[in-house]
Amino acid sequence: MPLTLSAQTSQGGFETMVQPTDDQTECKAPRPPKDLAETAYIRNGYRAILRIIATEHWRETGGCDCQIAEFSWREVVERSEEFVISGNPRLPFDVVKLDEMATEFEEARTAACSAD
Repeated sequence: MPLTLSAQTSQGGFETMVQPTDDQTECKAPRPPKDLAETAYIRNGYRAILRIIATEHWRETGGCDCQIAEFSWREVVERSEEFVISGNPRLPFDVVKLDEMATEFEEARTAACSAD
């Protein structure tokens, strides 16, 4: 998790580095649990798939609230078969393409929801 610098001093100097809180309003997919998959590569694929599924749900419903929490990791793993491009069990997804697709869908959602 990236650190956020906080310049909360009386004389303008640096005093604290604070982690962002979990109550942020930004809609971000959480990191998958480590026991979900053997490698970070596959877990990153699952995270991108979660983002894609959430934006697909937005397209179907039109609801602009954060829909990430509506899906379980079990659902993501089940849907992941749709995104497999390789017979190699260690590299089943093209994570870069999945991430790009998720980002594109999220940008469309943000643009549409900002227009409302």
